[in-house]
Amino acid sequence: MSWLTEYVRPKIRTLLGRRDVPDNLWVQCPSCQQMIFSKDLEKSFKVCPHCGHHMRASAAERLAWTFDAGSATRIELPKAAADPLRFRDTKRYPDRLRESRDATQLDDAVLAAHGSIAGQRAVVAAMEFAFMAGSMGAAVGEGIVAAARLAVLQDAPLIVYTASGGARMQEGALSLMQMPRTTLAVQLVREAGLPFIVVLTDPTTGGVTASFAMLGDIQIAEPGALIGFAGPRVIEQTVRETLPEGFQRAEYLLAHGIVDMVVKRTELRDTLGRLIGLLRVREAA
Repeated sequence: MSWLTEYVRPKIRTLLGRRDVPDNLWVQCPSCQQMIFSKDLEKSFKVCPHCGHHMRASAAERLAWTFDAGSATRIELPKAAADPLRFRDTKRYPDRLRESRDATQLDDAVLAAHGSIAGQRAVVAAMEFAFMAGSMGAAVGEGIVAAARLAVLQDAPLIVYTASGGARMQEGALSLMQMPRTTLAVQLVREAGLPFIVVLTDPTTGGVTASFAMLGDIQIAEPGALIGFAGPRVIEQTVRETLPEGFQRAEYLLAHGIVDMVVKRTELRDTLGRLIGLLRVREAA
């Protein structure tokens, strides 16, 4: 515990009254454990001002941070069957969906919108990790396909933010079918001669990594993001060896040629705008 939690916060509550101080006034950085004033954290795009740790962000936040102010229009995504396999583990699948929808106010684990980025027209899809760990089921697959079709229709590049634990087990083989479907969606964009840019965020794993997440014309990663198919612990147990320090993190993948660049969140919009401008000028030429 730091002096902020032990002294400053109780002092504020004493002076102002406990009811006047919201519980989310301060946020603790999971990396350096420092307390950060929530409004300061919002201004820094959820990047810790002390250690630079990039905290997880919602899909809605990513869209807001990416598009030029007032330019974004969210698109309605196709609906998928609610419980195609009548799946039940410790809970019924519809109950899990209901809980995630109540918690995130989203229909499923992806959002999409179109607008401008640094003056450049673009379509952006962002995955929501808070919705069942960003797992990819039929609804996510439909969302990526819809975003790709809109990009082709608008003659605009497609940008996808990935954040996922992999395929959604509650949909069985139907979730695995989304891997080739999203791959074909990328092919639609490519055949139209449009850029496809992927921004890999923490974490990007499983079937998402094994499909569209690794097909970008340009692969960008956020600092410190965990990117891979299976997690480090599973790999260590399988190969029975200690993995290198930083294994599967964005910087490790950059050093080994898996991603093209690691970009700080505060610089991402300008970077995307610059890349789109360069790619579209090259196409025009």
